[in-house]
Amino acid sequence: MQRDTIRHCRQCGTPVHLRVPDDGDTRERAVCPACGTIHYVNPLLVVGTVPYLDNRVLLCKRAIEPRHGKWTLPAGFMEMGETMRQGAARETAEEAGADVSMGALFSTLSVPRVGQVHVFYLAALQSEHCAGFGHETQEVRLFTEAEVPWSEIAFTTVRRTLECFFDDRRRGQFGMHDVDIA
Repeated sequence: MQRDTIRHCRQCGTPVHLRVPDDGDTRERAVCPACGTIHYVNPLLVVGTVPYLDNRVLLCKRAIEPRHGKWTLPAGFMEMGETMRQGAARETAEEAGADVSMGALFSTLSVPRVGQVHVFYLAALQSEHCAGFGHETQEVRLFTEAEVPWSEIAFTTVRRTLECFFDDRRRGQFGMHDVDIA
């Protein structure tokens, strides 16, 4: 995978060599033979929320690829300079136009095959009304568990998070969920 992602040194532009660095590392990395820079490829962090009001969750219908026209929780890639919580709140405002009160960390989902980790926070909606959602969203809507369009959910991470949310709601107590997606 690394051979396909890094071909030239980001510091000096020299073609890199794929090898185990001499610093005690145990994995092959892209190493610059000219300046010695070791280039690491690490997973991307996706942050989002489970916006809820009573027994309903807010979902966004995607206006972009991937999974155009499918339903998802508001989430996206974390930006440099923000915390996970700040990123999740920003994505919720951008994609859903929702006013939320950020709650506890709810789920972490590792998706190694695509090099991502998804993190969702509980987020209590302050109002049913959402205004000003961005270009990535066609529609936002509140759903009870029975109303969720399960066959139209965009991502496995979202489906698993929603299943945990409704299971916890039935139990009357929210927990923390750590899930590996093969």
